[in-house]
Amino acid sequence: MSQGVVRLDEATMFELLTVVSLFLVALLGTIIAYQAYRGYRRNDATSMLYLAIGLLLLTLCPFLINVTITTLVAPDRVVIVFLENVSRLLGLLVIMYSLYGRH
Repeated sequence: MSQGVVRLDEATMFELLTVVSLFLVALLGTIIAYQAYRGYRRNDATSMLYLAIGLLLLTLCPFLINVTITTLVAPDRVVIVFLENVSRLLGLLVIMYSLYGRH
């Protein structure tokens, strides 16, 4: 199930667009999380801190998991997908807590 590493000079247009879109999701999610963190610092609103953490778990962490684990270990794709989904699930739970939890 595991495939070899795709080199950029050998990648198809679809593979390049996939990498670019993953990077942009991670970048935009990080920018929005930073703004939420600034809101936390400015207003001492704990919910904004949880929102920032949730956004990072939802957007940046799956990207980092994919890149680092693929680079270091090269496991089966199902392992990477599982870890990415766990990060997304935790991110959604933290965002939900930021909206409905007691602070």
